[in-house]
Amino acid sequence: MLKSEAKKMSSPCCAKNAATAPLAAAVSSDWTLREYLDHFRCRISGLRMRYAVKPGLYTAGNPDKNSDVFVSANYKMSFDILRRSLKGMNVWILVLDTKGINVWCAAGKGTFGTDELIKRIGASQLENVVSHKRIIAPQLGAPGIAAHIVQQKTGFRVYYGPVDARDIRRYVEAGYQTTEEMRRVKFTVWDRLVLTPMEMIPAIKIYAIYAALIFFIMGLKPSGIIFKDGLANGLPFIFLGFLAVLTGALVTPLLLPFVPFRSFAVKGWIAGLVFTFLGIQNISIAAPAAVFSFLFFPLASSYIALQFTGSTVFTGMSGVKKELRFALPIYMSGAFISFVLLVFFKLKEWGIL
Repeated sequence: MLKSEAKKMSSPCCAKNAATAPLAAAVSSDWTLREYLDHFRCRISGLRMRYAVKPGLYTAGNPDKNSDVFVSANYKMSFDILRRSLKGMNVWILVLDTKGINVWCAAGKGTFGTDELIKRIGASQLENVVSHKRIIAPQLGAPGIAAHIVQQKTGFRVYYGPVDARDIRRYVEAGYQTTEEMRRVKFTVWDRLVLTPMEMIPAIKIYAIYAALIFFIMGLKPSGIIFKDGLANGLPFIFLGFLAVLTGALVTPLLLPFVPFRSFAVKGWIAGLVFTFLGIQNISIAAPAAVFSFLFFPLASSYIALQFTGSTVFTGMSGVKKELRFALPIYMSGAFISFVLLVFFKLKEWGIL
């Protein structure tokens, strides 16, 4: 978090009718232009790895002893989305130390968990802040919290709010009851689209190294490197490589519900196979190169698509580990066979075979 933001977030205030409460930081429900820009940067850069707020107790509006307490992760984007959804409400926000990780991922890692929640309830002296024994946690944080233990240790009962923070007001007005719609994870095309830069940009960086290697390999002759040949012979593979990145990082996430099978690795491989076939229809390559392409590029798409599991709520930690157990040996074997085919292709080109 930037110093200017840290200073603003840590400005103390005492809530009305809460004389025995410890100091809490007051926050606005409105976003600044800087925050909008930082949220965009989180989508496209490594800022998300260090975009955090200080754990502790915050106020939105002018809460008192009867006001609700909402729990959040200290990933600033999660915190910002929550406070914007609380506009016009007078509430307390209890921020857990999730090491700058969002609620869903932190619940899986254990940082948005029972022990941390108990610790923050005690540290904030929450029993002196509110007269009730109710705290509202995000539904996606439920896997990390043992509500009965929290109640045993602190006396506070954990309620689970809606999946979407925009439904919080309706949830409170309904007497802290969630409807079936509020409990459903929709994960729309737009939800998936805004997450794709997080996979696309790292893949593009690796692709740039791949493109340089292909240019070098395709231009390599016994007499040296011929740049003209490197460009002419390498362009089809560079094009197919870009297509593989696009398929794994963008197409597969967007078409996620429509590509068959549950496994992200299989989804990515199927999409990669289709787009490799379509790509080869528009270029002219030799038979050994075609065999290499149909092996290597769908597997590359599969590997990239598998990374998207961390951006979804479709697959848990056990599901990811299961996929990796069967996918990694295939990726390694495919990479080795692809290398052998590439060597065969070059030796044949040189007239050695």
